[in-house]
Amino acid sequence: MTQTVAVSARTGSSPTTTDRPRRMLRAVAVVSCLPYLSLKVAWIAGSRLGIPDGSVLLEHRTAVAVANGVTVLMDACVIVLALVLTRPWGRRLPAWLLTVPMWVATGLLTPIMTGFPVQLLVTAFGGSVDATDDKGEPFLHTWVFGVVYGGFIVQGLALGTLFALYSQGRWGRLWQGRVWDQSRAVLGTRAQRTAAVAAAVLAVPPLTAHLLWACGSTTGLNDDLIADRSSDFHVVEAQSALFVAVAVAAGLMLAFRGGRALPVRVPLVLAWIASAAVACWSGWQAVASLVVTESAAERPTPLMNLAYAGGMIVGILVAGLAVRFLVARSAATGRPTA
Repeated sequence: MTQTVAVSARTGSSPTTTDRPRRMLRAVAVVSCLPYLSLKVAWIAGSRLGIPDGSVLLEHRTAVAVANGVTVLMDACVIVLALVLTRPWGRRLPAWLLTVPMWVATGLLTPIMTGFPVQLLVTAFGGSVDATDDKGEPFLHTWVFGVVYGGFIVQGLALGTLFALYSQGRWGRLWQGRVWDQSRAVLGTRAQRTAAVAAAVLAVPPLTAHLLWACGSTTGLNDDLIADRSSDFHVVEAQSALFVAVAVAAGLMLAFRGGRALPVRVPLVLAWIASAAVACWSGWQAVASLVVTESAAERPTPLMNLAYAGGMIVGILVAGLAVRFLVARSAATGRPTA
């Protein structure tokens, strides 16, 4: 109780005004994990719930079980993060121990949160959906995608809100004011400008590739993806290009003090979300493309590998710019970020 009161005193609010909404959000985050975790545990145990006859998931049981085990641990991390963000002891954790997994969670959940609703909208207006594997067999029953992705969207909203509240209470002083209020020791150093320019240059290949694929080009795609393209594929590629562009723009704003009248939190939030989406989703696609390599048609092409690697590097560079700003601003205020 003493810890809770102390935390509330630092954030300028009473325990009753802050704890109840956070407890509700924590409960929502935990409950939204249960459908996905239940499905994964059932599949590991041998259940075929949601898996139709002929699915490729039934052909490689050991590999699928290992992959399911990994994803169970990943989704369980959402529950851990929800606890960290709502318990008094969570404020004593080192900054990196929380922000790194939150950045990864942001990168994996954001493309689903933004892409899945758009995919549903496009499908409602006549877009095509491909829920089959490379042999034309159903991959999963349609309801599974709704349950899983719906749960991910709720997780992202609950966890994102909790992190925003937590960050404002612990580090809110670091992003007060507007861009023009920041000194050149905080924004606009040579190292920042170099990193931002490097990110912009390295973003050209992945941005070009994603734009081409979103517009219907098959250049650089493997045969498997060419055969399985649908409106869902084009939505994913379009938003991948958008995230790369936003990450670069946010990095340039931080490095060259662009948009000086904007609150400094605007480029910071854009850099956080877009860098995570670009880096983590590119990494996820790279790993997924390497796992399924039974034939030459399924192997990633050089351009696909270049797009994935470029995305990871761009995302990390832009994230580094945001971290550099926070560290410099912390030093300027004389209070550590940890």
